[in-house]
Amino acid sequence: MSKVQTFMEEKIAPFAGRIGQIKQLVAIRDGISFIMPLIIIGSVALILNSLPIEASWYLNLMNEGGWAERLGLIVNGTFGLIGLLASFTIAYSLANQYSLDGMSVGVLSLSAYLLSTPNIMSADNAAGLPLALMGSKGLFVAIVIGIVATEIFRFVIKRNLVIKLPDGVPPAVGKSFTALIPGFFIIVFFAAISWILDATGIGSLHDLVQTILGKPLSLLGGTIFGAIIYDLLISVFWLTGIHGGNIMGGIMNPIWMQKMDENRLALQAGQELPNIFTQPFFDIFVHMGGAGTVFALAICLILFSKSQQNKSIGRLSIMPSAFNIGEPLMFGVPVVLNPIMFIPFILAPIAMVILTYFAMATGLVPKTNGVSVPWTMPPLISGYLATGSIRGSIMQVVNLAVSVLIYYPFFRAMDKQFIREENKGEVDQ
Repeated sequence: MSKVQTFMEEKIAPFAGRIGQIKQLVAIRDGISFIMPLIIIGSVALILNSLPIEASWYLNLMNEGGWAERLGLIVNGTFGLIGLLASFTIAYSLANQYSLDGMSVGVLSLSAYLLSTPNIMSADNAAGLPLALMGSKGLFVAIVIGIVATEIFRFVIKRNLVIKLPDGVPPAVGKSFTALIPGFFIIVFFAAISWILDATGIGSLHDLVQTILGKPLSLLGGTIFGAIIYDLLISVFWLTGIHGGNIMGGIMNPIWMQKMDENRLALQAGQELPNIFTQPFFDIFVHMGGAGTVFALAICLILFSKSQQNKSIGRLSIMPSAFNIGEPLMFGVPVVLNPIMFIPFILAPIAMVILTYFAMATGLVPKTNGVSVPWTMPPLISGYLATGSIRGSIMQVVNLAVSVLIYYPFFRAMDKQFIREENKGEVDQ
């Protein structure tokens, strides 16, 4: 065990730390976090619009009363703007990390996003923007544009190619003129890209990015192999004291979010839900209590502890764990850098991925319906909301029971170790 711990401390932890400090990944993570309130609001409207109520009064209220259409407008005005808003928030976050004017860079990135999005034409030649590309389908392009636009802005600023105004000019006016030349380079760059792609028959930047990045990552994110690797890396990073969710979320969250929104669109259209692996799949059915499915460990601490230390930690951690806040366990037990916890912390979430995947693939449990359930929602409630079925709650109970069985023998070994230490302390006194 000591060799494993040494390897984790000397090799894995520094590597994970370097990944966690990559500004672009931090910008993607934070940029998407900025728009989560809108997604949650849209999810509430989606839940109300798809309640499993067959009563005639409810159907009349939703259809003939026009409430389905009204709630649909809320959904489209929130979920439907994920890509557009991310082009601003990702650039804003990255620019702030570089100590640039985040607002100016965000506005320029949003403009470049609209410029790179092909118009749609109506029968009377009126131009418009495709709503689908404003949402999750445009998320990969938003990430690329947000990062590239910020790097162009930074490149120009570092070479002092800016218009400087006298000190007496209001700050807002000064910032706008400072952004003028970098903004010119950004807009011309993405305009040129759009012209070239159109002239070569490739289409648009959306088509190019979806082919180069979207399809390979989507294929990986849509397989059980990709899901297992994702959760394995989260656990390994956490065991070294690095927030694995933050690191892997910057890479995979855009994929899971896009797949979640595809399920939302299918639900609204009355079609079969296409995706098993979505953001709620992991948040609701795998990461109960946090990474490593540590809610199961909290249950072990409450029900089976003999040592006073574990009893105290159990009482302190059970409520946060019920709301998927795992830090009290991570650093209180501790789980981090604890060789006894390595195996269950890695094995439990992988088992949850496999169990939930096969339950959904065989139809025993409905797939997640596109509703973005807050990650702090307790089990049972979250399982029902994420699937629209009580079977989702039952799946969570099964997952927790299996996770408790996985954690139990390792927990008992740790508990016995603590008991020996406590008894030794009493003898020494």
